[in-house]
Formats: sequence, structure tokens, C-alpha cells
Amino acid sequence: MAESKNCSGAEGCSRESCEGCPSQGKAPQSLIEECNPFSSVKKVIGVVSGKGGVGKSFVTASLACAMREKGYETGILDADITGPSIPKMYGVHGPAEGTDMGLFPVPAADGTKIMSLNLLMDDEEAPVVWRGPVIASTVKQFWHDVYWGDLDYLFVDMPPGTGDVPLTVFQSLPVDGIIIVTSPQELVQLIVKKAVNMANMMNIPVLGLVENYSFLKCPDCGKEIKLFGESKIEEVAAQMELPVLGKMPLDPEYAKIADQGQFHKMKNPYLEDAVEKVENL
Repeated sequence: MAESKNCSGAEGCSRESCEGCPSQGKAPQSLIEECNPFSSVKKVIGVVSGKGGVGKSFVTASLACAMREKGYETGILDADITGPSIPKMYGVHGPAEGTDMGLFPVPAADGTKIMSLNLLMDDEEAPVVWRGPVIASTVKQFWHDVYWGDLDYLFVDMPPGTGDVPLTVFQSLPVDGIIIVTSPQELVQLIVKKAVNMANMMNIPVLGLVENYSFLKCPDCGKEIKLFGESKIEEVAAQMELPVLGKMPLDPEYAKIADQGQFHKMKNPYLEDAVEKVENL
């Protein structure tokens, strides 16, 4: 009598043996959405934060600007549906238009292609009071319904946390890697680990960590003031076996440029390692 093979199939399967199972030998079905048929996107980079207010959108836009300056075609998918800030930073406004080829992203002054919910709303200041499934569906539409054209890099600015939208992006978009943005506060260790663990669960490569608000330079003497205490980023990065890709200061000039909608003029020397990491993917 042949030995029965134990079932190792999907969770919840009640079979004692895999023999005769219709799923036997089949590869798991991919949940990746197809890109817009008229578009070609070579690399998709997610920018993630475990908590809000750490400058995730700032890092997203800084990386897009840097890659654009290097001569690459870049775009930003603003997946922070309920709190979009990318259009304001670049000074772009809707309404976004479209044809049978898809919805056209709005180009910034430097040519970066931007798609955000704010570019589709009649009133940019109106709140987005949507439930999770609708928000997740919108993010997927920004991938397969938007005519991105030929892009070297598409940066995805995600909302904070490990909820519906990050899960949707990780499952539905062909993400080549993510950069996690954090701040020097003590709570950072737990928050960063949650974000890293989620990425590992979804088999998404973590390219490294970026710390924002690391210090403030005194305008008179140039001394670095640690407003949020001593940095813990190197310690956390070592524990997670990840590189630190940048430590950025709290600089009022950066905020001024963003508020004026002139982010395409941004020069951010503190992210050179992150830019190199992305370029060498």
C-alpha cells in the first residue's frame, strides 16, 4: 500500500492527502495588477513610514527630483489617498485629463509625472471620507488606469502604518524595493521593526533606512542641535541588518520650498546614499 502524502496546501485545507487535489502542482496565483498597457515602468520604489509626520513625502519627492536631475524619467504615485501632499509640494493642480489610453498624470515643472487624488477633485481642500476597500481600489487604478508612458522610476508615496494601502501596494504592484523613513525618537525602534517585518512577510526588499529631523543647525554658529534626542538609527539598522541611507536635518528652507510649490528646485545632499542605492537596483 502506497504511503499517503501529507497535505501541505493552502491554509484551511481539510484534506489528509494532496492526492487528487485540484490545486496540486499549481503555482500560487499572483495578485500583481497589470500596468497600463500603453506604459512601461522599469522600477517601482515604495517610500514607507511606520508613523505619520516623519517626512515620508519629503523623501519621496527628494528622490524623484534627484533621479530626474540625473536624466531619468520619473513619476510619483501618491498613494496617501486621504492625506495627499505631493501636488502641493510641486505646485501642480488638476483636473487631470485622459483619453482611451488612460488618465494622464500631471507633469511638474521638472517633468516629473504626478498622479494624486487631489488632481481629480473639484475642491482640493475637501476631505476624503472613504472606507479602506475604496481607497485600496483607487491605488490600484493609479497603477493600471494611468498612462505613465515610459518611466525609469516610479516612486510610491504611501500613507503611514501597515494598513490597507501598504498591503495593497505590496500585493498589487511589482515593487522592487522600499525605503523606510523614520525620526530620532525613542519609539522609532518598535515602529521601524513593524515596517520591516511587514515587508519581509510580503517578500519586499528593504533597501535601507532614512532618518529625518536628525538635527537642526544653528544659523549663527552652525552647531548641530539634537531636537529629538540622540539618534538610534544606526542601532536599529544594525539589528535589522540594513544600511542607513541618509540622515536629514530639520531645515526651514526645505519647508519653505515645499510650501511655495517649488520642490522641483530642491537639492538634497543628505540622500546621496539613497539615490545611489536606487540607481544601482
